[in-house]
Amino acid sequence: MIREVFMPALSSTMTEGKIVSWSKAAGDKVDKGETVVIVESDKADMDVESFYEGFLATIVVEAGDIAPVGAPIALLAETEAEIAEAQQKAASLASGTAPAPAPETATVAAPTAPVPTAAPASTQNGSNASGRTIASPRAKRLAKELKVAIGSLTGSGPHGRIVVQDVEQAAGQTPAAPVAAAATPVAPTPSAAPVPTIPSIPTPPPAVPGQTTPFTTLQQAVVRNMNASLAVPVFRVQYSITTNTLDALYKQVKPKGVTMTALLAKAVAVTLTKHPVINARYVDEGIHYNGSINISVAVAMEDGGLITPTLRGADQMDIYSLGRLWKDLVARSRSKQLKPEEYSTGTFTLSNLGMFGVDTFDAILPEGQGAILAIGGAKPTLVASADGSFAVKKQMQVNLTADHRIIYGADGAAFLKDLADLIENNPQSLTL
Repeated sequence: MIREVFMPALSSTMTEGKIVSWSKAAGDKVDKGETVVIVESDKADMDVESFYEGFLATIVVEAGDIAPVGAPIALLAETEAEIAEAQQKAASLASGTAPAPAPETATVAAPTAPVPTAAPASTQNGSNASGRTIASPRAKRLAKELKVAIGSLTGSGPHGRIVVQDVEQAAGQTPAAPVAAAATPVAPTPSAAPVPTIPSIPTPPPAVPGQTTPFTTLQQAVVRNMNASLAVPVFRVQYSITTNTLDALYKQVKPKGVTMTALLAKAVAVTLTKHPVINARYVDEGIHYNGSINISVAVAMEDGGLITPTLRGADQMDIYSLGRLWKDLVARSRSKQLKPEEYSTGTFTLSNLGMFGVDTFDAILPEGQGAILAIGGAKPTLVASADGSFAVKKQMQVNLTADHRIIYGADGAAFLKDLADLIENNPQSLTL
């Protein structure tokens, strides 16, 4: 029997996928549950398993090419004797005379639900069991530029995958620092010196004057989401929050691995428990109140676009567990190894440009959410108190963008007031 291997739908928003690399070559034996291909979905590289045992007879869509969801990307033969027949069928597919893709009940190489599968055990030098080199697309490009034999490297990425840092190290270069999270609030960074360090802005891919650079699949996903958000009527509310007390707490918990991102995510999550409508979303039937508080935080990707790793159930987690989870999510987002549920299940989003020295900005509402909070950098400000005295305090500007169909101005103002009260007067409660 010859089975078509279709481009799987690895997320609810995925319409097409790019073949990152084939873990098997044409003619290789394939075991049930073994990874056959790595597919780049909207925002992650996913290992795709085979549901059946057989032989990868022929590859229809080569590495680097794009195919729509449901389109055949390879043919799987049950026996070696059927390989030649499968290759003839592949030729007919290429000529456009093949029948339409089979319905969803047909055999595919991965589940259509957004659940990634485990990769096969990797061997030395970033190769899988079949001896094929597994490396990120950017690592391959860099290896070519630096004239590094990528097949001789040992991968340090997930499942032994070769990443950019491996190539740079082999070339004798100092590995570049990880890309800064676009929403990792670090303003101000407590240290012995009061002056915060502003991280470098992520460098986009090199531009070629006079030429058009195609969008990556990640950038295409961002475009679709942003276009969808234009149909939503929104309003914005700005609030000034004094951060001196929060900064003092950060100094205490930073040595234990807690980032400012985790602190702010926890503070927002706790405040959302008092304001469920801010954590809700619009549906045609009315207001959908989400069953959990999942805080998404925007992170800039080094090759363009952004992704939103999600701290699910952030209000229920202790601050130290939240800090460890955030560190893991950011590390895997940079190597595009997040599971779909780890970046597509947010109910509220944080976005921060304060780490780049931005004082204040407005954020665009993500599709499927009711609100997003834009966080500016904290800086010394002359503040007047209720008794008429003046003092210099660290303040940050936060801007709430909300869906006006379900959230009203008073709702947004009440949420920001309670968030400010928590951060200014009782941040220690975040560690309980």
